[in-house]
Amino acid sequence: MTHDRSAGLVETARALADGTITSRALVEQALARIETSQASLNAFRIVRTKAALAEAEAADAQLAAGVRKPLLGVPVAVKDDMDVAGEPTAFGCRGEFPAVARDGEAVRRLRAAGAVIVGKTNTCEFGQWPFTEGPAFGATRNPWSPEHTPGGSSGGSAAAVAAGLVPAALGSDGAGSVRIPASWTHLVGIKPQRGRISTWPRGESFQGITVNGTLARTVADAALLLDAAAGNHVLDPHRPPAVDASAAIGRDPGRLRIALALKPPFTALPARLQPEVRARIVELAEKLSDLGHTVEEADPPYGQIGLTFIPRATAGIAERVREAPFPALLDRRTRDAARLGGLLGGVPLRVARRAEAVLHRRIGGFFTSYDVVLAPTTAAPPPRIGAMLELGGLATDRAMIAACPYAWPWNVLGWPGVNVPAGFLGGGLPVGAQLLGPANSEPLLLSLAAQLEAELRWHEVWPEPRVSADSPVV
Repeated sequence: MTHDRSAGLVETARALADGTITSRALVEQALARIETSQASLNAFRIVRTKAALAEAEAADAQLAAGVRKPLLGVPVAVKDDMDVAGEPTAFGCRGEFPAVARDGEAVRRLRAAGAVIVGKTNTCEFGQWPFTEGPAFGATRNPWSPEHTPGGSSGGSAAAVAAGLVPAALGSDGAGSVRIPASWTHLVGIKPQRGRISTWPRGESFQGITVNGTLARTVADAALLLDAAAGNHVLDPHRPPAVDASAAIGRDPGRLRIALALKPPFTALPARLQPEVRARIVELAEKLSDLGHTVEEADPPYGQIGLTFIPRATAGIAERVREAPFPALLDRRTRDAARLGGLLGGVPLRVARRAEAVLHRRIGGFFTSYDVVLAPTTAAPPPRIGAMLELGGLATDRAMIAACPYAWPWNVLGWPGVNVPAGFLGGGLPVGAQLLGPANSEPLLLSLAAQLEAELRWHEVWPEPRVSADSPVV
């Protein structure tokens, strides 16, 4: 039995429940595509061949016995910052890491929903940069253009989904690390409310700015994976009220007031929206207007929000470096960021954490006038492979902020955001737009994203050359 690799998560789960395909066959096909693509795409750090096949056979036995779970037997991937029992968690770093004893909470919940974890995807070192490259594993490439990065830091997950190796994958987002690679690989990427998907065994990741999220080709698929992974460990400090993401798909969002926010939030380094990217975002705004929404240019009152991001981000890196088994093997930029985090980890960090409540009130007030913010996900198309790899710290920061100045404020706020595909630039490179909302607004954002998807049908467009079901995009 061959299953079309263009089938998404919802369709694949339905085919398994109907008995038209077995989990064993699906997992074998996914593993074959991964193996064939590794030399060119390099999406995976770890492939769980033996374990995944055993899990697939167990899923088939449950299916045959009449058991039904949301993802029973479906192959998915997770980013290599998440613990999978029996596998190391290297998080983009060099060195031999020990196998962990237990699944992280998000992976535990995926398994409880029946998913088969086929592997762990590549990420840059501690998820710091919008590219997925490094001496630990080489370069992960963009299925739309192998000379370009898929973005980062969830670039391996994005590449795996964009190339059809798996129907959906988990990533994490600390400054856009789900939304940026989703933008640059023509995917839907959900950064949910802080605490929606647990980061346990860490109660908070990177001082609360990093959350786990989902990548898929359709809004329904991304929502289904979100519902399956969502929930909390008993010791989680952030426990938002439950939402039913899948129920929002197909629901009329109503006529919304949408703020088109094209101005980059304040950073100490310059950032400019490239005209060709701006044109795609404005076209999306026009489509929303055609759908009956009121769209007008307006920017949230971000103020000096960047001053609260840096202490949290660098203190988070310092925590990871202190735990690293091979600190001498870390990138010089990582060690420099950790030193800064050590300096900012006292009073500046406490001040930055307290400022979040002020920002919630100020930016929350903006949502009395508007329901949703539409903003570019990035200011530029994906960089070429290697463009940022050998830069020094300041040069990396300059390049990163120039390309990606839009995503990180929502990490400070902890609120939801959804990347949707916004089309292609002249060279055939994808770009995306963010739908951003206040606390716990995933259902509204997803209903709006699904409305756009029904019009634009972005999931029907694949990287060229389109290939057969048993071989990957290269």
